[in-house]
Amino acid sequence: MRETTLIVFMSDNGGTFNPVFAGEGDMSKVKIPCDNGPYRNGKASLYEGGTRVCALANWPGHIKAGSSVDGMIHAVDWYPTLVGLAGGQTGKAKPLDGVNVWPAISEGQPSPRTEIIYNVEPFRAAIRQGDWKLIWRTLLPAAVELYNLSQDPSETNNVAAQNRDKVAALQQRANELAAGMARPMILETEIKAMVQRLKMPPALPAELDSLNEEP
Repeated sequence: MRETTLIVFMSDNGGTFNPVFAGEGDMSKVKIPCDNGPYRNGKASLYEGGTRVCALANWPGHIKAGSSVDGMIHAVDWYPTLVGLAGGQTGKAKPLDGVNVWPAISEGQPSPRTEIIYNVEPFRAAIRQGDWKLIWRTLLPAAVELYNLSQDPSETNNVAAQNRDKVAALQQRANELAAGMARPMILETEIKAMVQRLKMPPALPAELDSLNEEP
């Protein structure tokens, strides 16, 4: 069984810095121990500390021990990769975001992935193409950040002002993706709840005071 078994370990996000995203109750007295090394910020952020994660793969005779992948791999790439290894086909499936990265893992070939979509939402987006990464916050006051990750993996030097053409190209790509994306469920839920609240009668100041009185 071991000879025919590929073992994969991976994380889905970086360590948590913000207690809001810890998935626990009262965090007021808890010191979160996460350390994302040189990478900025953590879980739920668009920076590398929240999105770049470790992944390990082991299969004796198929993956050279101690080797590494020098290229981009996204979580969605595992599905077509594992299907291909199992002898399956994805031609009749819905269009996939993932690509087969087995040659990059097993043979050290260049990864076929050239782009990573970190997130596209109505209020923010982050995209990487090659070494260039755009973080775009569209809510006012809007903010645009551009980093060259090969030179600045810690995302400390925003070079958007010096590379306006690259910013414009990545913003165009974000808009293309946003035009075809599904509506975020959390926003739909909150908007429906807000519409229902608008139908309720207004609460007068005197009524609000009565709500605070002890029974």
